[in-house]
Amino acid sequence: MEQFTGKVWVLGDDIDTDIIIPTDYLALPTVEDMKQYGFSPLRPELAGQIQEGDIIVAGKNFGCGSSREQAPEIIKALKVKCVIAKSFARIFFRNSINNGLLLIENDQIQNLVKEGDTLTVTMGESIDYKGKSYPIQPLPQNLMDIINAGGLVKAMQKRNGILEED
Repeated sequence: MEQFTGKVWVLGDDIDTDIIIPTDYLALPTVEDMKQYGFSPLRPELAGQIQEGDIIVAGKNFGCGSSREQAPEIIKALKVKCVIAKSFARIFFRNSINNGLLLIENDQIQNLVKEGDTLTVTMGESIDYKGKSYPIQPLPQNLMDIINAGGLVKAMQKRNGILEED
């Protein structure tokens, strides 16, 4: 099983897609141009502080609001390894999978971690934090195949022999 460790950024409940990427920045030419404005209504400095492999831990209903596909694209462009939340908005969940962003539902870790802490995720098994293990439900294999390919388009290209395996 794949395992990774990352620094935690803590966000609250009901982080909507307007917080993840405000509409003011959607007209920018690329996601790379937009990513610096990620989470700016909530914490203008956050996008500049997130490092590759970091983990966002949030409360319930993460990704609620409009169904804009740029929201998970921004998080992925910031090189966040995964988002752990108590729950996710359904459309955001599917958009995230389609863009290759790993989401993990867990309703315990949010009440324990502090920003800047590190935690370790063992895919499909558990979140380990300060010597304790918190079980997580594995995503179905077909969804993991999409995430591991880097998104739905790449997964379909690989399946159809259009894109070479890494």
